[in-house]
This record gives sequence, C-alpha cells and structure tokens, in this order.
Amino acid sequence: MTRLRCSVELSDSQRLVRDNIRELCSEFDDEYWRCNDREARYPTEFVDLLGEHGWLGILLPEEYGGAGMSTPEVVVMMEEIAASGGGFATAQAIHGGVYNSVPLVKYAHEELKEELLPAVAAGEQSIQAFGLTEPNAGSDSTAIETFAERDGDEYVINGQKIWTSRVDQSDYLLLMARTTPRADVDKRTRGISMFLVDLADANRQGALDMEQIPKTASTAVHAFELWFDDLRVPADRLIGEEGDGFYQVLDGLNEERLAIAAECIGLGEAALERGVDYAKQREVFDAPIGTNQAIQHPLAESYMHLQAAKGLVFDAAGRVADEDSTATGTLANTSKYLAAEACYEAADAAVQTHGGFGVAREYDVERYFREARLTRLVPVTQQLALNYVAENELRLPRSY
Repeated sequence: MTRLRCSVELSDSQRLVRDNIRELCSEFDDEYWRCNDREARYPTEFVDLLGEHGWLGILLPEEYGGAGMSTPEVVVMMEEIAASGGGFATAQAIHGGVYNSVPLVKYAHEELKEELLPAVAAGEQSIQAFGLTEPNAGSDSTAIETFAERDGDEYVINGQKIWTSRVDQSDYLLLMARTTPRADVDKRTRGISMFLVDLADANRQGALDMEQIPKTASTAVHAFELWFDDLRVPADRLIGEEGDGFYQVLDGLNEERLAIAAECIGLGEAALERGVDYAKQREVFDAPIGTNQAIQHPLAESYMHLQAAKGLVFDAAGRVADEDSTATGTLANTSKYLAAEACYEAADAAVQTHGGFGVAREYDVERYFREARLTRLVPVTQQLALNYVAENELRLPRSY
C-alpha cells in the first residue's frame, strides 16, 4: 500500500510522537477498523493501548503523570491515528479523553487535580464525555437551559443534552449548565458553569437517563441524548468560578479545533492512499485506470489541497500559544475549514476512483466518505468558521 503523508517539517518531539503512535497503530489492521464501523463497536483495545502508554495524558503536566506536551505534538498524534486507517472515528474515540481534562488542569482546585489527573494520565480513569449541546440551543451555546441550583454543599441539576459522545465509555462527564438565568445576566456568555459529574454516582442516584442516537457516520463512537432529573453534584465538583464556564470552554477551543483539523488531514490522507493504490492496480481497457487524466487530476488536486491545509494546521499549532485571541481564532477556524474541505474532496475522489466499488465496505473509502462529510459539521459548521473570519478579519457586521 502507498504510504502517503503530506510533507511538513517536524520537531524532534513531533517525530517522537509520530513514530510511537505509528507503531501502536500498526498493531491494528484494516479489518479491525472495518469491523468496528460495521458493528458500531467502540475501539476499546486501541484506546486502552494508548492509555497504557500514557498518550491520553499527552497534554497533562508531568507533575500529574502526564507527558507535558502541547498542541504541536497533539496535531501529529491525531493526524497519525486518522491516517493509519482508523479514520475520523478512531481519532474521535480518544479526542475527549485528551481534551476534557485540560479545564481541570487550568481551573480545578488542587485536591481534585491530585485525586483524578494521575489516574487519567495512566489511562485508569477517563473524562471522555462533554455535555454542552442542547436541542433548543444548537450552535448558540449561551442559550442552554440545563440549570444547576445551589443547595447547601451540592448543586441540583436538571435539563437535557444531545449529541454527547462517549458517555458509555467514560467515568466522568464534563457538564455545562446555567447557574444564573440568561435573562438575569448583563452578557449572555455569563452565568454558565462547568461541573465534573461522576457518571457512576449519577446512575446510582437514578438521576440520569440516556438514549443512544442512531447515526451513519463514526458509528464506532456512540452519541447520546441525556436527561438530568435532580442530579446532585457536590459543590467541590464545580470547575473554576461559578458563572465563568463559557469562558473556560473558550480558553482551549482554538487548540482543540486545530486537533480536529489534524484529524481531517489524516482522514484525507487515508482516503487518498486508497484512491492512489486502486488507480495503480485496477486495469480497464488493458491499462491501469491511473493512466487516465480523469483519474489522475482529482487525486493530484486532492493531494495539493491536503498539503496546503496541513501546512497551515501545523504552522498554526506552533504559533497558537504566541498569538492574541482573535488571531488564534482566525488560525484555528481557517485551519479547520480548509482541512475539512480538503478531507471531503480527497474522500470523494477516492470513491469516484473506485467506481462501483466505492460503496463496497471492503474497500473502506465509503466509510472515509461518510466520516469526511461529518467533518464539515463538527465540532463547528463550516458556515460558523466563515462567520468568524468575516466578522473578525474582514470587519463585516456580525451575522448571528
């Protein structure tokens, strides 16, 4: 099989990550990923292996048992996982485990960090799930209605979430809820708080109901609708200051968006590899179909767009810590937008190259295509990325 990775210059630490992740990924063949998708089965063995080797703690400080790395190393890891054949779904299987612990590092009290983070770094405990999206709020996160009311040493939480992924694979849920009604705050982004919910405790209370959402992309990573009915959470599981949760989410949003962009690049590279290999091997009219420019050009164009997008993603990952918030937001949104577009283009070209076999499960490109379409929707739609650039860089009036 063609080994295709768009070329960028890597640091020593990035090469270390790439080589280690590539070696771990090599233990899982295409049939493993294919089976997980077909049976909607979470890649437990793969996630556990990464946890055992400490990679779920890549962003955790060394003092808590983590690797003490940052965004430049994470983009390499997420790209390599997706490009290995696991695709977007497999990268998403560990994405939450990597990023949902970051707010604890920044905002949780020291006792909670010492209690939980070493176990997360060792892969023994997980914070895979993040509850933000609601049916009546959608992309307007300030419109969430889930409410947490203080009652002595506890908060009582009632409400509903949707599209909350990996709840079935997580020990904890990072949950966003209003602690002050939207009508009572001077700015709509205030009055939202972040809580760490022990899912086993929530189930013991009988305060959490959940229902899996059937879907056709990234089937191995399950998404759920959640209902909270008088869920009691200890007050010391409030993360940071009450009412500041929205800003705590924003604090790491751009870095996480770059990781998503890297996952898109990896998926696009995986799809392009399959398209190129098939174009070389499949013969029609006594010649490989790759002889024809109608096959060559879409694949070559996809490579160019992936190369350009990857260059921006990796450059942005190295600059994100040094830029101001607006510049960082532009880099992150532009990276995610271009990476998702390049990914979709590559997956589409791979399907087209395969002809009728493009929809056959055994060739994998139909799975890549389904996942590539999803990347244009999550974690932010392409239109919202465009809105950000239009408002903050072009100084056009706010459109939403």
